[in-house]
Formats: sequence, structure tokens, C-alpha cells
Amino acid sequence: MKTPIHDIPDMDTLRDRIDALDAALIALLGERRLLIDQAARIKRRIGLPARIDARVEEVVANARRHAADQGLDPELIDRIWRQLIEAAIAQEDAQLAQG
Repeated sequence: MKTPIHDIPDMDTLRDRIDALDAALIALLGERRLLIDQAARIKRRIGLPARIDARVEEVVANARRHAADQGLDPELIDRIWRQLIEAAIAQEDAQLAQG
């Protein structure tokens, strides 16, 4: 079991926890990338474009809401998620161009 955050005794232990969390976040982003690959395959099959503006705004609104629920700055999360979404759209565009 993990040590509760307020019981972390030193910087080395704290940094280890941060590094482990960063690795977990990267793994989740890798899983998201695989889902984007599948989205591109589905979009190709049904004739949708990579960019669907209403969906972009829906995803950003969801991220902002989740951020606020976690005590994070929704404006910061908005900027991060828009970059993430733009990368995903580029990824889909590249796949759609192949097909």
C-alpha cells in the first residue's frame, strides 16, 4: 500500500511517487493514442472527418469539469487538452490520408 501523501518523509520518496505517477500518466496517454487510432479507422469507414468541432468542445468541457472537481485550474487543463486534441486530430488526419 502507498504511503499517504501527508506521510511522505523525504524528497527522494516524494520524487519516486511523482516519477511513478508520471509513468502511469504516460501509459494512459499511450492507451488514449490507441483509442485515437481506432477512432480514425471508424471515421474512415463511416466517412467522418478527423476534426469534429462539437466533439472537441465537448471533450474540453468534460476535462474542465473534471479539473474543477479535482481542485485543478480549468484554464490550464483547457490549454493542455486543446494541445492533446490537436495532436489527436493530426494523428487521425494522417491515418485518414492513407486510406
